Amino acid sequence: MFKGLLGKKIGMTQIFDENGVAIPITLIQAGPCFVTQLRTVEVDGYSAVQLGYEEVKPKRLTGGQVGHLKRNNLPPLRFVREFRAKAIDFAEGDEIKTDIFAVGEKVDISGTSKGRGFAGAVKRHGFRGGPKTHGQSDRERTPGSRGSGTTPGRVYKGARGPGHMGNEKVTAQNLLVALVDVERNLLGVRGSVPGPRGALLMISEGRKQ
Repeated sequence: MFKGLLGKKIGMTQIFDENGVAIPITLIQAGPCFVTQLRTVEVDGYSAVQLGYEEVKPKRLTGGQVGHLKRNNLPPLRFVREFRAKAIDFAEGDEIKTDIFAVGEKVDISGTSKGRGFAGAVKRHGFRGGPKTHGQSDRERTPGSRGSGTTPGRVYKGARGPGHMGNEKVTAQNLLVALVDVERNLLGVRGSVPGPRGALLMISEGRKQ
């Protein structure tokens, strides 16, 4: 059975279990989503479910996007994403809500991490930095030597150093579902998920359960 949703990150809070233990959770405004298209092996070469999320005004979309959604009499939806799936028990035009998940299940959540701009090696890769004594007052956070001079006479590709940090796809795996509120379309997962508040998230069934 396919289990997947699109949602937006609201932020972090905490709930308490029956023993009074605080559980840190991330609240997600998940769904309602609509099945905009089904991909099949016979037609497309692979099997997937395409979901649409967040209704907007038609002028926010292109004519092709509006026409694609009108095939199944769906409203204008801002986000359309695909989930790979083998067993699909939904039809095009179906509505999916948070009730497909239950408390205690594990989920994988993908999103775009916060962009940190150009970052040094200490912040980007966790380098230790140089010694703070023996006259070194201006090079404490440098990455150090990059390699030998004569051979190879260059820096190997993939060497860790300063550069662009964040703003890339990140998947948090095996997060425990701690809260499901169908009436308010809320999903609470234990722990943190990538991205800032308001970021789009793809929620799917945990692959490593």
